[in-house]
Amino acid sequence: MAEPRVFTFSQVAQHRSNKDCWVVINGRVLDVTRFLEEHPGGEEVILEVAGKEATKQFDAIGHSKAAQKMVLKYQVGVLEGAKVEEVDMNDDVVEMESNSKEMSAFVIKDGANYNKSISFYEFFVPLLVAALYFGYRCLTVPQY
Repeated sequence: MAEPRVFTFSQVAQHRSNKDCWVVINGRVLDVTRFLEEHPGGEEVILEVAGKEATKQFDAIGHSKAAQKMVLKYQVGVLEGAKVEEVDMNDDVVEMESNSKEMSAFVIKDGANYNKSISFYEFFVPLLVAALYFGYRCLTVPQY
């Protein structure tokens, strides 16, 4: 494999617009311009760290293994003086290439009790609030 290109921070800092956006993650210099519109968190999140070191922000979000591997797809080089770890590409991770601009979502439920408790609260809490309000109004209305 050929040696990756080496960039300085000043070279990376020149690429910080939505037309030309580079970031540094774990010592890797990434050209994420094409990924801006596809990013599930919106392009603004990436543009805030454009032309800068973004490892801290990337790790703080808790990206999936698939997202961590996707970093390699956008790598254009490495940061000068950075130690870059090799990534094992043989893991069973599905390519997350998306041509649509829709974002998928999922909900985590704690079994059947989750639905029963939500139904209970959705029905009885508003009923309880209404009963308390009318009880208060009946007790505070002056008697003639």
